[in-house]
Amino acid sequence: MSKSEKANAGKTLNIIKKEIEDHFLNKRQEILDIELNSKLINEKIDISLPVRPVKSGSIHPITKTLDEITSILASMGFEVKEGPHIEDEYNNFTALNISENHPARQDHDTFYLNKKNMLLRTHTSPVQIRVMSQKKLPIKIIAPGATYRCDDDATHSPMFHQVEGLLVDKNANMAQLKSVIKILLEKFFQIENIPVRFRPSYFPFTEPSAEVDIGCSKKNNTLEIGKDEEWLEVLGCGMVNVKVLENCGIDAEKYRGFAFGLGVERFAMLKYGINDLRMFYENDLKWLKNYSFNPNGFPNIIRGLR
Repeated sequence: MSKSEKANAGKTLNIIKKEIEDHFLNKRQEILDIELNSKLINEKIDISLPVRPVKSGSIHPITKTLDEITSILASMGFEVKEGPHIEDEYNNFTALNISENHPARQDHDTFYLNKKNMLLRTHTSPVQIRVMSQKKLPIKIIAPGATYRCDDDATHSPMFHQVEGLLVDKNANMAQLKSVIKILLEKFFQIENIPVRFRPSYFPFTEPSAEVDIGCSKKNNTLEIGKDEEWLEVLGCGMVNVKVLENCGIDAEKYRGFAFGLGVERFAMLKYGINDLRMFYENDLKWLKNYSFNPNGFPNIIRGLR
């Protein structure tokens, strides 16, 4: 082709190319429109159907149990106090009259940090020491929270929760302590006149001390609370040791106190029929679905209404 013929041929070929591309694009769009219309006809949503359920969180049994216990004791006038999870040996052991050679102070029982005198608290009793050291008397508090010990089996966990109660006043006595515990047990287990037994025991920080048992029945691998056939230990208590009062600068000649402590997981296991402590922390969704609680209107006494 000559130069002029090439120019004319190129122009013609470009027009043909554009027409072919337009045909391809139009056909492609036609096919897409057919597919879309088919989906709109065959996959339309029936707006008369109910909405799909929305998955929501739930209340863990430990949280529920902790709140139940706190609510009961708060109704009796106990004020909630919290403290640090990292404590020193003095608040965690020494001030509580726990001797230097006590097994609880050994590395195999307590989580010590880099500095030997700092540790993860083994109970919430240091909160009581901190409150008593302020010497704002009288005192009527509970100390709920997490605690840590070197244990791990079906009935023990490296982390668990406690609620400890403390009352310090001029006329504090064992009868008041027994009354508080009896009311707590009856309201928590929702059993009137639940059989309760106070059995002499020993704790370094209380004197006299007692273990508290409740009546139960064990038949066919089931445990029924409220019977008086057998006894089951549920918590410890006693009158605050004079040495503990003196360590906190409280005049033991004028003031007396009583204290008690319980394991939240243990109470939850007894009330809700849970037989393995480790399941509280396994994060098994089926287990949580079975033992959790509806969060609607759930009040958190420790941190206020949600």
